Amino acid sequence: MADKKATRAAYGETLVELANEGVPVVAVEADLSGSTTTKKLGDACPDRLFNTGIAEQDMVGVAAGLALTGHVAFTGSFAVFGTGRVYDQIRNTVCYANLDVKIAPTHAGVSVGPDGGSHQMVEDIALMRVLPNMRVLVPADYAAAKAAIRLAAETPGPVYVRMGRASVPCVYGEDASFELGRAHVLREGSDATVVACGVEIDEALRAAEALAAEGVSVEVIDAFSIKPLDSDTILASVRKTGCVVTAEEHSVIGGLGGAVAELLAEQLPAPLERVGMRDVFGTSGEFEELMAHFKLDAAAIVEAVKKVRERKAVC
Repeated sequence: MADKKATRAAYGETLVELANEGVPVVAVEADLSGSTTTKKLGDACPDRLFNTGIAEQDMVGVAAGLALTGHVAFTGSFAVFGTGRVYDQIRNTVCYANLDVKIAPTHAGVSVGPDGGSHQMVEDIALMRVLPNMRVLVPADYAAAKAAIRLAAETPGPVYVRMGRASVPCVYGEDASFELGRAHVLREGSDATVVACGVEIDEALRAAEALAAEGVSVEVIDAFSIKPLDSDTILASVRKTGCVVTAEEHSVIGGLGGAVAELLAEQLPAPLERVGMRDVFGTSGEFEELMAHFKLDAAAIVEAVKKVRERKAVC
């Protein structure tokens, strides 16, 4: 079995590495630096971590002020607070002014588990994707999360990096390279395309294995960069396979599924099925239990591929 690590584990470690390399990174927290792991930066460089207390709006405002003084400012908190509670500040203070602030919360999606629906943020990608000047990265594993934090630090202006609480299988090696606007074809196939992100990457790969045993060849694409989206890679795959399934631990409205639907509608109409949260809130439960309950797991992707191939056959 592949090693497992939470994407949030990459956050504090990478900030410390960047600080040691001379990058003027700082982190601003809202009393959750232990959970988000930015405490590692505070332990290594006490003058680079700022805690506003349970005041997320202030967290973003302080980060904006630090960006105006030449710092690369990262914010933390849980995704439900770090995007939803502070949306006005992200929109009007950070994005409108195009400041060098990185919105990088953890504990996104239903993988938060027992914390329940109030803390399971499944609308954050949609909220961030719609904002002008904002870029959106959703890493699949620990290595991808480290790369995402580095990319955010290197990229001028606002960047959103979505990280999770749960330990997930390691998909990439330490030497994997990542870019804004670039997707990764993790498995080539000819019968259907699956475009996934985040924790759904492992589910998509397991679904592809199951379908291969039934003689169905599935191409799996990691849409690490949701905004900008790697349109060329996705369109090339769909031209080859003729149909596509999207998979995300997020609402099917406005997230990866919405982005791919918009792309196909404008450039290459093709049968599409979306695996994701179907306009519902989450609920309390263990990670694996919730993935099955909300039909986000490999079995759900298998069924979606079969359904979309049936639609392709009658087109």
